[in-house]
Amino acid sequence: MRIDRRVNKVRGEIRVPSDKSISHRAVILGSVAGGRTVARKWLRSADTLATLDLFRALGTRIEERGEDLLIEGRSFLFEEPADVLNAQNSGTTARICMGVLSTQPFFSVITGDGSLRNRPMLRVVEPLREMGARIDGREMGNRLPVSVRGGGLRGISYFNKRSSAQVKSSLLMAGLRAEGLTEVVEPVLSRDHTERMLSFFGAKLVTVSEERGHIVKLEGGQELEGREVLCPADPSSAAFFCALAVLAPEGELILREVLVNPTRDGFYRKLREMGADLEYENLREVSGEPVADIRVRAGRRLKGIKVSGEEIPSMIDEIPILAVVMALAEGVSEVRGARELRVKESDRIKAVVKNLRGMGVEVEELEDGFIIEGRKRLRGARIETFGDHRIAMAFAIAGLLAEGETELDDPDCVKVSYPNFFEDLSSIVEYS
Repeated sequence: MRIDRRVNKVRGEIRVPSDKSISHRAVILGSVAGGRTVARKWLRSADTLATLDLFRALGTRIEERGEDLLIEGRSFLFEEPADVLNAQNSGTTARICMGVLSTQPFFSVITGDGSLRNRPMLRVVEPLREMGARIDGREMGNRLPVSVRGGGLRGISYFNKRSSAQVKSSLLMAGLRAEGLTEVVEPVLSRDHTERMLSFFGAKLVTVSEERGHIVKLEGGQELEGREVLCPADPSSAAFFCALAVLAPEGELILREVLVNPTRDGFYRKLREMGADLEYENLREVSGEPVADIRVRAGRRLKGIKVSGEEIPSMIDEIPILAVVMALAEGVSEVRGARELRVKESDRIKAVVKNLRGMGVEVEELEDGFIIEGRKRLRGARIETFGDHRIAMAFAIAGLLAEGETELDDPDCVKVSYPNFFEDLSSIVEYS
């Protein structure tokens, strides 16, 4: 795909696809709950379809009606799958569903595509084994495919040193059917969508912050009841349009119904710190989550910033597009404490550094991040997406701001999270 025109103005309003994290969890919690769950404005993407297909393979009846899902809950009484379960490219599907499968007294195997089969799984496998699940797989269970035989779980206290929301969510799902108390301690609060949705579905949890970290506690044996869940717009998807609106020569953009959960809106807070004209409007609570319309205006010169490790969990998926913003800000910016980016769909630190350098930016690669020297212009380049949807979208935005031609080697990978990304992008831009 070639991008050979520079954006001059961004205008209008857009409602980006619904949040992927909440769409995953609506299917997962709707399936384990009793009764019917209706997921409104559910995100239909490659990743979320992997979760939907997995729970259908476990016997869950799920009907698609336009943008909505009707889910008939199984109350944790799933059927033993007749075939291998495939999480495709979705780490959320694989890791959280291992927690669900660990509650079941049958045998199951879960695998993924080539990329997911190379991503680490011991971070989930080890604590689930400690709870009593029998899990095996490649590299002692660190790589998919893995087999799971569950049931007879006991609650544990686990220190989630990476502050991984997928690990926390997996253990909480297992903890619902474990004997006694399950406790997860994090040094930095990770995404809390699972805790919020569990509470929304009727579970009783205790969340506290102490000297040892952020703690969530859950007693086993609890029943969930189906609910109607509205899936708000994904802040990670909205971030690409927000960045373009901030960096364009002129214009104003409204992003509708965006999830602004404090564990997810770090990108927007950082843009404000850089000097962007950005505000939340019509802030309200929807299905237990804070939602707002975001108004962004172009025209302000941005300044470089630092991102610390404590801030990373609230913007982990937005780091590639934040790096593009940093490249066009005044002064030096740096990101540290983001080693987790090396084990995403691609090594995102390597991908960001390589592609920014190709566009003429001075970048120093760090083991856990990078240092960027801002400049006034980017130059067009051939972009290697590494098959990673967020790299492709971030550098599509960079291409619209660059002089000369930019070429994406694999634009179709955006379908993992945002199938209509390029169509929506073209609807809000005017060219020089």
